[in-house]
Amino acid sequence: MSKTSNNSYHLGFDLGGTKMLAVVYDAQFKAIGRSRMKTQGSRGTDSVLERLTENIEKALSESGITSAELSSIGIGVPGTVNMENGIVLGSVNLGWKNIPIVKILQDKYHCSVQLLNDVDAGVYGESQFGSGRGATNVLGVFPGTGIGGGAILNGKIVTGSKQTSMEIGHVPVVPNGTRCGCGLNGCLETVASRLAISGLAAQAAYRGAAPYLRQQVGTDISLIRSGVLAAAVANGDTEVEAIIKRACKYLGKAIGAMVTVISPDIVILGGGLAEAMPDLFTHYTSKAARKSVVPILRDTFEIKIAELGDDASVLGAAVWGASAT
Repeated sequence: MSKTSNNSYHLGFDLGGTKMLAVVYDAQFKAIGRSRMKTQGSRGTDSVLERLTENIEKALSESGITSAELSSIGIGVPGTVNMENGIVLGSVNLGWKNIPIVKILQDKYHCSVQLLNDVDAGVYGESQFGSGRGATNVLGVFPGTGIGGGAILNGKIVTGSKQTSMEIGHVPVVPNGTRCGCGLNGCLETVASRLAISGLAAQAAYRGAAPYLRQQVGTDISLIRSGVLAAAVANGDTEVEAIIKRACKYLGKAIGAMVTVISPDIVILGGGLAEAMPDLFTHYTSKAARKSVVPILRDTFEIKIAELGDDASVLGAAVWGASAT
């Protein structure tokens, strides 16, 4: 963690796929100002940057400090980034490719700026202030539209020399399975993401096997989100529960393989799905992971649900940014 003076201020920014969040923190990482805006509607370099800086200025205004008082900025971006040179290599959601975001922000705010992948930032935030605090090695798995992954080893974010790593969503878990958007077949995302679960749940509703779900939202996959799936399970849609348990089995299989490789103390499950059904996800994912891991490591890790919610990425980015000052 950063050795900062008592009057230093740090800004964390999460440039999410649908919403962006800027938070100003004091030296103890207590939030003193925040601003949230929609990312949707902004696409391409200039449009997103304009909205990004507007959001930062609003957070600074709420905090009562000026940009000149900022010691550091940490920014989490969805997509592939090079943490070393501060370039966003590609972000489909934002329409970005090879954007030198660190230099752009440094030129504007004249302080230290650090770039992270948004999932890496979330896992780092949880490792510092959330369900992974106190652990030396942490693995994070975040099922959503896709499945994001990140890892902290000996306090450092695991990354490649040229780009981010830990693409656990693209670990093949189903031989000859469905083709994934990445080009491989049977990736974890194709069977355990919220999108995959929602698709199967919509089919169950169409067949009449998920009556509560069908009554509430019908078969429109865009409406079958985490809270709706949790409500369907709670109200007796056993077919939906079976679909989620199967997804947990695949999650556990991939997690078991990762535990065998990096031996984390804590595995954090984040995202709306896991947070909406914590008991179901921890129980069935843990069960499958312990079957898949090398026996000597079977009792060396614990699977927990993320604690920080939407603040994980923005806080993680701020702490990581401050650590470089």
